[in-house]
This record gives sequence, structure tokens and C-alpha cells, in this order.
Amino acid sequence: MKVQLLLVGKTTQDFVQKGVAEFCSRLTHYLPFEVEVIPDFKNTKNLTFDRIKEKEGEMILKFIQPGDFVVLLDEHGQEFTSLKFAGYIEKKTHTVSKRLVFVIGGPYGFSNKVYEAAQEKIALSKMTFSHQLVRLIFVEQLYRAMTILGNEPYHHE
Repeated sequence: MKVQLLLVGKTTQDFVQKGVAEFCSRLTHYLPFEVEVIPDFKNTKNLTFDRIKEKEGEMILKFIQPGDFVVLLDEHGQEFTSLKFAGYIEKKTHTVSKRLVFVIGGPYGFSNKVYEAAQEKIALSKMTFSHQLVRLIFVEQLYRAMTILGNEPYHHE
């Protein structure tokens, strides 16, 4: 199984870029992992938030392949502790045959078509984070899950 993180818009904050790069590098030790970035749309000031979500959604759907298991990082999704998330990832390694694709949308969320294409939704917290910061938090939690599964000392209880 391959794991892919699909992002809407490039990461603009330097500290987030560095952190994401660090954890992505660490993750490749555990599983095939890649990040795909959908470019930002230009000239959006005359578009409604719903229209922006639709345009972003069209691009997201172009990246999804038949057989992908799609998980949206969404505030209304299921929440996990780090240990439960590790169990979730372990289960997916046995049940997902192709790609496990996690999607972080833009600042306005996902279009209805993207929600329809996804199999699950995960929330990182009940708190709201910027869509930029969610990238770093997610890759750290995925790395943490892999170290938990490997019985490594990164995670402390």
C-alpha cells in the first residue's frame, strides 16, 4: 500500500515547509509516502467560497485513481488518539490494496463532489487549525503512528 497526502495550494510558511519536509523524509523509512500539491488558483477575488471549493474539488478529483481509499482531513470527521490512529493505519495497511490518499483541502473546505468521492473523514482535533498548519500536524501524527507500530521510543504514554 502506498500513502499519499494530497494538498490544495503550496505550503507558504517556512517553518511549516521545513517541518513537513522533515517528517516526510522520516516517513519514507516506514512506507511508500508521497505528497502531491494541487496549485493555488489565481484571480479568485471575484469568486464565491463555494465556487472556489468547486474548482479545487475538480482538481482533487483528477488526482484520485480507481481503487484509491480516500480520507478527508475534515473538522467533522472521526477523532483518534495517537494510539488509535496507529491502529487505524495498521488496519488500512491490511485492507487498502492500492493507495491510501489523505486530502487536506483549501481554506474553505471541500466541495460536495469531493465529500461524495471520499470513503472516510478524520478530524485532527475539535480545535480549528489553518489548512497550512494541518499539513505539519498530520505528517507528524502519521510519523508518530509508524513509530508506535514499530515499538519505537518516539511516543510516550
